Amino acid sequence: MSGRIPREFIDELLVRVDIVDLIDSHVPLKKTGANYVARCPFHTEKTPSFSVNRRKQFFHCFGCGASGNAISFLMDFNHLNFVEAIEDLAAFVGLDVPRESAVSQPGQKQKKDDLSSLYQVMEDVAAFYVEQLRIDAQGKKAVDYLKARGVSGEIARDFMLGYAPDEWTALAGRFNQALLLEAGLLVRNEGGQVYDRFRGRIMFPIRDRRARIVGFGGRVLDDSLPKYLNSPETSLFHKGREVYGLYELLKKNSKPERILIVEGYMDVIALAQFGINYAVAALGTAASQAHFDLLFRFSSELIFCFDGDKAGRQAAWRAMEPAFSSLRDGRLIRIMLLPQNQDPDSLIRLEGVDKFSERVQTATTLSDYFFGHFAEELNLSEMEGRAQLVGRAKPYLEKLPEGVFREMMFARLKQLSGFSALDVSINATTLRPTKENNKRKEHDRRLSSARVAIALLIQNPGLAEVVEQREIDWRGLGFPGIDLFKSVLHMILNKKPANAAVLVEAYRDAPEEKLVKALAFLDLLVPDEGMETVFCDALDRLLDQARKSSIDRLLAKAKVKGLDAQEKEVLRKMLANK
Repeated sequence: MSGRIPREFIDELLVRVDIVDLIDSHVPLKKTGANYVARCPFHTEKTPSFSVNRRKQFFHCFGCGASGNAISFLMDFNHLNFVEAIEDLAAFVGLDVPRESAVSQPGQKQKKDDLSSLYQVMEDVAAFYVEQLRIDAQGKKAVDYLKARGVSGEIARDFMLGYAPDEWTALAGRFNQALLLEAGLLVRNEGGQVYDRFRGRIMFPIRDRRARIVGFGGRVLDDSLPKYLNSPETSLFHKGREVYGLYELLKKNSKPERILIVEGYMDVIALAQFGINYAVAALGTAASQAHFDLLFRFSSELIFCFDGDKAGRQAAWRAMEPAFSSLRDGRLIRIMLLPQNQDPDSLIRLEGVDKFSERVQTATTLSDYFFGHFAEELNLSEMEGRAQLVGRAKPYLEKLPEGVFREMMFARLKQLSGFSALDVSINATTLRPTKENNKRKEHDRRLSSARVAIALLIQNPGLAEVVEQREIDWRGLGFPGIDLFKSVLHMILNKKPANAAVLVEAYRDAPEEKLVKALAFLDLLVPDEGMETVFCDALDRLLDQARKSSIDRLLAKAKVKGLDAQEKEVLRKMLANK
């Protein structure tokens, strides 16, 4: 397994990279004033609203709101996870990514974990299987099978379909045995003998989003069992986090409108043969939250396609729990149950592409499927049935994150059950009355000094020295935004980030991340030479307002309740500095 990437290396990487050069290699930029602009790669637009700032090492789109540093750009643009983005960014600047292994004893050195040799042997084995499909005498049966299923040479090439010879040691004599064992391509029996895991099967290479082969699936050509065999869990392959066909899908369309999740390799292949290039398959396991989270990175709409038999309906219901945990506002899940005795391959041949596509687009929404499931099982005309509905449905709904969809699902449950006393957590931000929204906007306008001070501090971490030199007594002080100001100040003094990009990276996945990123690219129209003066002025105004507010509060309390010793000391100092 890969070890942890040292935080120091990530910070060094963000200092070495020039975000303008990085983004320009993916999206051509044009210099406009202090920034570089382009049409945003994350949404469709006619005029450029995507801006990159070299001094801040940050990008921001004023159209869709996408923003971040070099790591964030690679994650969003190339659909990578965090570790993959670090690896790509390191390659861009010519660095190797160090990884730390667990230290079992004090003083033991940490070692670098290198998987490149494993990836290479997987690539070599896949090429061998492709070759065997063409030249092996037994491979003709595989070719005949694929032709009978209507698979063209182009599709076979796109998916790197191959054939594993029906031999016990076809791989062992050709490739490094230790690597084959680690990659799960060889099996060692109790007697110590090794043999090929895949024999006499059509081979389906499983590629990750970066085109690296991480595992294989193999299908028999007769009725022997198991019909399908997958690679075991290895340092490269985790079937609960990968899906078959995602690389091929994204190669055709990096921003699919929807993704169809089917049950098998051949379903993906057959649909691609008919031009349905947005299908993927889970790898012999039930859909997990990791699968949902992975696929929602590429499309906001997922359609799960299940056989219409009892097993298919059971599989659909098993997907409910991870589905509910993965939903956010703006995400949509649909359930598509096929007619009895049909799979995607047979159905699209029977009905044609247009009818099949219509089924996809009109598949049942998750909410309708969810409540329809209970309506079929329970008698909702009786009080007992409605009580069971609440007891069985509520645990699923409680997994939903705060938002409009959650409130609407609870409202639907109330309507169906007639039980109005359901404990529903209202999203105050979403449902706040218009008047209160207006007050909030007025309040936000009064935060200009705080916003300016915090934004300048984020954009110029060196300004923390100015604050530290003042030796400010923060006791009793309060102003809107003080918690964020103190958090940023503490982060800078503790981490000593070299620039804004490194500081923002320290807030990845933190509650403050969204606000910190917004302030990082806030254009204050302040020249570099006037930066410290503007910051000091904003900070002075904030501290002055905070002291006056605190004095008023303490004097009022002194008249009513009196002050303790600490409060008296704070008030004395504030009055002395007034």
